[in-house]
Amino acid sequence: MKKSNFALRLQPSLMAELRRLAEQEDTSLNQFINVAVAEKLSAMRTAEAFFDQRSSPGARQRALALLEKTGSDESPRAGDEIPPG
Repeated sequence: MKKSNFALRLQPSLMAELRRLAEQEDTSLNQFINVAVAEKLSAMRTAEAFFDQRSSPGARQRALALLEKTGSDESPRAGDEIPPG
């Protein structure tokens, strides 16, 4: 696998924290950053898939239908009232 280089500019405080944490984890700064980026990508892909799935065709109509049938004939419970104004 071919590796690539990228000049990364970080705030000095972030760099100091990264170095401290990499040392604490007994790993290189490069490896620590690679893992952090991989974790962030994974989290973003997971969130994207989550919202894509829930925004599928018909999801809005199903959500609105659910809201229509839940407690529409009930008064708000104590503390759930809409404040005046």
